[in-house]
Amino acid sequence: MYKPYETTIKNQTQTLGEKFADISFSYVFFITILSFMGIVVLYSAANGSWEPWALKQLIRFGIGFVLMICLALMDIRIFMRYAYILYFVTLLLLIVVEVSGHIGMGAQRWINLGLFKLQPSELMKISLVLALARYFHASTLQNIRTISGIIPPALMALFPAALIVMEPDLGTSLMLIFTTAAIFFAVGVQVWKFVLVGAGALSVMPIAWHFLHDYQKNRVLTFLDPERDPLGAGYHIIQSKIALGSGGVFGKGFMNGTQSHLNFLPEKHTDFIFTMLSEEFGMIGGVLIIVLNMLILVYSYSFALKSASYFGKLVAIGLATNYFLYVFINTAMVLGLIPVVGVPLPLISYGGTVMLSIMASFGIILSVHIHRNIQIGKD
Repeated sequence: MYKPYETTIKNQTQTLGEKFADISFSYVFFITILSFMGIVVLYSAANGSWEPWALKQLIRFGIGFVLMICLALMDIRIFMRYAYILYFVTLLLLIVVEVSGHIGMGAQRWINLGLFKLQPSELMKISLVLALARYFHASTLQNIRTISGIIPPALMALFPAALIVMEPDLGTSLMLIFTTAAIFFAVGVQVWKFVLVGAGALSVMPIAWHFLHDYQKNRVLTFLDPERDPLGAGYHIIQSKIALGSGGVFGKGFMNGTQSHLNFLPEKHTDFIFTMLSEEFGMIGGVLIIVLNMLILVYSYSFALKSASYFGKLVAIGLATNYFLYVFINTAMVLGLIPVVGVPLPLISYGGTVMLSIMASFGIILSVHIHRNIQIGKD
């Protein structure tokens, strides 16, 4: 159905070997280095043991790496062809979660498949980007600048975001909204519409406050004053700041972090792993993590700019923005710049679905790069 223009004959006849040779191996190198740094920190978090986190993370990275390469070699038009199908399947999985999802840590976010637990909200971050990219690829600027032209894509984002809020998972739902906003901005939606929506969101905040769960209210109040409950809601961020400060410039050394190894630092292998890394490797280690992430983001956005297809541009922009939100929210959270939310540090924090979804995102971005000269016609 989706045929490239005749100016892209070279890409149409690319062999699998030629596609593999066109992979950005520097991009893959940065991803691999960052992932192995995470495995090293997880090894330290378990006091010098591969169990229970480091070995599983290594296996997941291996599976994710194969997935990334396989997706990178897939024709970008395949993602466009099945974008809506993937979106609706993921939406159905979110509904299944609401009906009979697995409950863990007070939230109903997973589907228990026996061998592993699937978190559909992570898959929605990818499928929503693909669906929005397909919608806007087939649209026109005149249509996008009308209210009726942006209502369908807005609903495509709001419906899954509402389902995810009900799990409850406010952090992930906000990531979906911000990623959608980035795509809206990229396609040319007028700034005044963003201002109008922002003003509307601010005006309903006092009402929305009453619908928040108690733990969510405590997170906001603790952000404003961590000392109000130093042994309860404020414990996480207070210990995080102590660990960050005690690391200094060069850190206390590998496996020598006191806050983490004496178990003062909670969630040291997931949400607060950046804090543990900074305590052991200091500001140097923390800056290295940020620089590697910046390089990955620069490459991702540059792939978007070089893509000849509008669909490819939007997919790379959306997935790169989603990755940026992961990194920004997690690091800002552990530094006390925003309230504590359950957003892990990608490739570093322990987690199965997140690791695989992030690696899949990288694979699709690489596919955009490999097929950058393909121009995709509208329906």
